[in-house]
Amino acid sequence: MKDKLRRSRLYMPGNNPYLSQNAFLFGADCIILDLEDSVPPSEKFSSRILVRNILKNVDFGDAEKTVRINPLSSPYGRDDLEEIVPAEPDAIFIPKAETADDVRIVDEIVAEIKAKHKIDKEIFYMPIIESAKGVWNAFEIASATENVVLLAFGAEDFTRDIGAQRTRDGREQFVARSLVVLGAKAAGVQASDTVWSDIEDVEGLRKSTIEAKELGFDGKGAIHPSQVEIINELFSPTPEEIDYAKKVIAAFEEAKARGDGVIAIGRKMIDAPVVARAQRIIKMAQKIEEKG
Repeated sequence: MKDKLRRSRLYMPGNNPYLSQNAFLFGADCIILDLEDSVPPSEKFSSRILVRNILKNVDFGDAEKTVRINPLSSPYGRDDLEEIVPAEPDAIFIPKAETADDVRIVDEIVAEIKAKHKIDKEIFYMPIIESAKGVWNAFEIASATENVVLLAFGAEDFTRDIGAQRTRDGREQFVARSLVVLGAKAAGVQASDTVWSDIEDVEGLRKSTIEAKELGFDGKGAIHPSQVEIINELFSPTPEEIDYAKKVIAAFEEAKARGDGVIAIGRKMIDAPVVARAQRIIKMAQKIEEKG
């Protein structure tokens, strides 16, 4: 589902079967079984076998089950795909995406593997933007194939790439985060913000998450289960937002029934973008209610 609820994406190390098997308990909308940064080279082979078996045998409930592969430029990326695609993940995170071709090549390999194993399931792509070049090409990456559903931003590699120090207030990331959102939204896909790396700094996480929502992101990454609840809370509409959205939609329906092009709540005129935002809020609230 392209517009699935993706407030939180939780990374789980692919070499830790206990954590991965129980990841659904933490309430994340999207679970990422990680084969890249959290797995040392000596464990790449065994970890992809573990991840394959988890995909086949663990019930993730309502959570989206995804895998972050290694880059195809590494010795491990192609083998990751050969192992995990037959296990039918919901989506694949493509790290260090810098051009549309980085996504298209993955798509071609996935199509070959699906044909070989007679797999009909649609597998989506979630490229991770982690460099200046990737940020610059965000729209092209998001538009690379119809199966791209989300762009994620990775601040650690990005700040290293531009030669900046990652700071608590994130000034060095502001333009990049904005461009990732704009590229994603121009292509009609979701955008997910970088992880907050200091798991002890809860206030910092809250501030960063609020800022991400204000910038237009649809969700945020988490590296620890304790971060999921905060991210989900802040990316969910508040009761006040839901009430106001209902009033906007009711006013819109009443005006439409009268054949009146003017929509107002009290003295405030309501235009089409406000109605569209209200509809998105109600739709998200319904998805959250369905998830329980």
